Amino acid sequence: MTKTAAPEATVGGNEAPPADEAQPVCARGLVKRYKEVLAVDHIDLNVHAGDVYGFLGPNGAGKTTTLRMALGLIMPTEGRVQLFGRDPIREGAKALQGVAGFVEAPRFYPYLSARKNLELLAALDGDGARGRIGEVLETVELSHRAEHRVGGYSHGMRQRLGIAAALLRAPRLLILDEPATGLDPAGMRDMRALIRRLADGGITVLLSSHQLPEVQELCDRVAIVDKGRVVYEGALSDLRRQGGAGYRLRTSDDARALEILRAQPGVEHVVGGPGGLDGPDGRGGASHHEDAAGLSFQADEQHVGATSLALGAAGIGILALTPELATLEDLFFRLTEGSDAAAIGNGHVERAPALATGVTGSGGTQAPGTDATSPAGAP
Repeated sequence: MTKTAAPEATVGGNEAPPADEAQPVCARGLVKRYKEVLAVDHIDLNVHAGDVYGFLGPNGAGKTTTLRMALGLIMPTEGRVQLFGRDPIREGAKALQGVAGFVEAPRFYPYLSARKNLELLAALDGDGARGRIGEVLETVELSHRAEHRVGGYSHGMRQRLGIAAALLRAPRLLILDEPATGLDPAGMRDMRALIRRLADGGITVLLSSHQLPEVQELCDRVAIVDKGRVVYEGALSDLRRQGGAGYRLRTSDDARALEILRAQPGVEHVVGGPGGLDGPDGRGGASHHEDAAGLSFQADEQHVGATSLALGAAGIGILALTPELATLEDLFFRLTEGSDAAAIGNGHVERAPALATGVTGSGGTQAPGTDATSPAGAP
């Protein structure tokens, strides 16, 4: 997908750039405290036009709270956020033009049909929304169940109906909070395919998730948040490169090779026998499968070459030497659980100048500060 990076938004007395030029989401120093609990700790976000942006972190890391502040649903303790150059706290619903989605879970009247629920939301949104009902139902593949009561929908169908409700607004930015949570494998697959179709259609997507496969398959840029702080923000491909190149090695004498690897300068994270890198499908990276064989280590190309010569000098034959990039799973746990957060994350968080909708649980319009868990379209 071709992406165009928009200029950063500004703050203070400076006038925000026109909405069609400003980046979709620009947050600076967002903080949220609940008495003694620091839920969000100075978070910066940079979502550029055309991104499929993964907002990734463990449950309780502060993702949903950050999205609520970004949408003007709750007041930040400190910091500012702009959507297409507009501040939802200052400008209210005007700042949500071109923005839609849902936070936590979409809500609908269960005793009404999907179409009737969407008609109620369209009446609130206006701007031709009613005329898009058939189109959005077709997009999320619910046309055949449009006249059925939502109370009889599966969880996955309700999630897709939430996206349909968001699409009524013809958004340029779609914010989705854990859209695949609670879905079975088939439902997750369908949800990923739907999000990919929307992104390919030109919609910028901000996807909050704790599911690594979902982010790895869909997103080109990510922010990883842990304990309320962003520990990495940038391209997913850059994160994997920064994680270091791993190598899987099989030799004619792995026991002796293990000793040589551990003595070689520039060779790190040497693992012998079970617990080495997974196979060439790359799904496991440096994970711990009991049937893994051979050795694994990390080093740059220069030290790999020197290690090969050292093995040969010792009379040890190299049967296989396979480079493997770290997977998102490896890097995620290194950033959120290990001491590597400073080495990988710090210094690789995007920085920009300081900054100068209401979206309900169903993607409908809502004034800032109102209850986002009310049924969609509730008067």
